[in-house]
Amino acid sequence: MKTNDSDHSREEQFPAPSTAFQSWRRSILLVAICCVLALVTAEVEAQTPSIPAPPSAADVARTGPAPDATPPPQSTDATAPEPPAGQAPPDDSALFVFKKQVQEVVLHATVVDDQRRLVTNLDRPAFTAFEDGVPQTTTAFHRDDVPVALGIVIDNSGSMREKREKVNQAVLNLIRASNPRDETFVVNFSQNSYLDQDFTSNIGLLQQALQKASTKGSTALYDAIVASAIHLKNDHRVERKILLVITDGRDNASQQTLDEAMRHLQGENGPTLYAIGLLGDELHQSDSGALKSLAEVTGGVAYFPKSLDEVEDIARTVARDIHSQYTIAYKPTNHSHAAKYRTIEVKAQARGYHTLTVRTRTGYYPGQALR
Repeated sequence: MKTNDSDHSREEQFPAPSTAFQSWRRSILLVAICCVLALVTAEVEAQTPSIPAPPSAADVARTGPAPDATPPPQSTDATAPEPPAGQAPPDDSALFVFKKQVQEVVLHATVVDDQRRLVTNLDRPAFTAFEDGVPQTTTAFHRDDVPVALGIVIDNSGSMREKREKVNQAVLNLIRASNPRDETFVVNFSQNSYLDQDFTSNIGLLQQALQKASTKGSTALYDAIVASAIHLKNDHRVERKILLVITDGRDNASQQTLDEAMRHLQGENGPTLYAIGLLGDELHQSDSGALKSLAEVTGGVAYFPKSLDEVEDIARTVARDIHSQYTIAYKPTNHSHAAKYRTIEVKAQARGYHTLTVRTRTGYYPGQALR
């Protein structure tokens, strides 16, 4: 993904400290170490002669002064109980390895009733997550309107020339209807993808980025989606990641294939993708099928308005959907490190509802990182 050179051509640098400042800082540090050594020596002399000599300056700098009390002796009983079977010994390295092996899958789910209305009042017991058909124990759950990292990815090809004004206005209204703490970036793409505004919550900057459309060239849709998904993945400040893709035609210039783009989106805890296909009367099964597939595997939705006048309402629907999601997490019972695809299904049942449909990602590739 290319960055707009006119806006990102300069980086600020912190000035290096002066030589005088460095010398002054070293002197203060030396005095502090000497004071610490003097205190340690006084404490040692006040105790029994069997106490070892005071630590060196290097030891003090590394570990701090010796404690006041001698630690209790360690048990030498050869019959001391061993850890339970299957439990790692209580040393730091073993704990680190254990934590690295425990994987948590985080799902963002939208629930609708049999009338396709959003259901936002369910509690944790209402949900059951299945991985490869096996029920999983939920480790975390919440339904708060938390901030999201949102990538706006808009087709900039020549066929979008007459559509951009209404599309831009709908996108801005979506952003205004969202959580004010959301962080959003804008990518305009044709044959190449341009990051015209990086993460920000500033409406003015986002509006300027949307207006940088050149509306020319071909359509490298899959390349733009993959680059934007990677950009989302690399931002670790916000847990929930969303892509909104708006296009009016099929991909005809990408190096990535549809299958490759889908696999990128299906990495662990990947983004939810929403798509708006402005295909109008020229709607073809292949064009709509690609957008549907990209959205459905991530738990999102693809919309296909008949006219531009519908885009405004769709944008509002997407905004409501994004901020009405439940977050559900579990640690898989399958501890295999094989990269085989794992299916996911989440079911919900609650008193007062006949049928509830849960929309979330349909699966993932364990251990796959976007790159």
